[in-house]
Amino acid sequence: GRIIGKEGRNIQAFERATGVDVIIDETPDVITLSSFDPLRRHIAAIAMQKLIKDGRIHPARIEEVVKKTQEEVQTEIRKAGEEAAIRTKISGLPPEIIKILGSLKFRTSYGQNQLNHSIEVANIAGMLAEELNADVRIAKTAGLLHDIGKAVDHDVPGPHHHLSAEIARKYGFEERIIQAILSHHDDVPAQNIEDFIVKAADSISGSRPGSRRESL
Repeated sequence: GRIIGKEGRNIQAFERATGVDVIIDETPDVITLSSFDPLRRHIAAIAMQKLIKDGRIHPARIEEVVKKTQEEVQTEIRKAGEEAAIRTKISGLPPEIIKILGSLKFRTSYGQNQLNHSIEVANIAGMLAEELNADVRIAKTAGLLHDIGKAVDHDVPGPHHHLSAEIARKYGFEERIIQAILSHHDDVPAQNIEDFIVKAADSISGSRPGSRRESL
């Protein structure tokens, strides 16, 4: 009753603040938060848990808790991006790229976490490049950034690898890195050895046993 509020005011305030649908049906002790945006879902889930624990649920309090949660999650995103750069030993990434990378923590593809996948691809690409005397820095950087378009593809139309390349170009990455990002799917032909390496590393990470499953 407190979550719903008088004439549904609390739910309406929560949905406005988070951009997430709140579904309460006959199932006892269950609230469903529904949204195609996984980051919004994450923020809404934390905010809802805080509100239930606190017990003071009214529109002004809802706005306050959601705002504070959004700030906390932004910090979590930045830390996740910084950790990805440390784990792949790639330095000098712009703060905006760190933030976009961190937000991949809340995306999955066939059940595989996209940030972990990007870190794996970067490290596998680096090892392959070293064995083949290719440019390790280009292969690793392209591997880490190859899927960053998935962080924005629910807001911006276009294939994710094209979005990834556009983001890399916007922040001044060199053309060979952009080319390796673009060519990890089949619509843009691979030209350099690093292109083939990133494509192979992506396939290895995505097809290893246990990495993916059918997702509802």
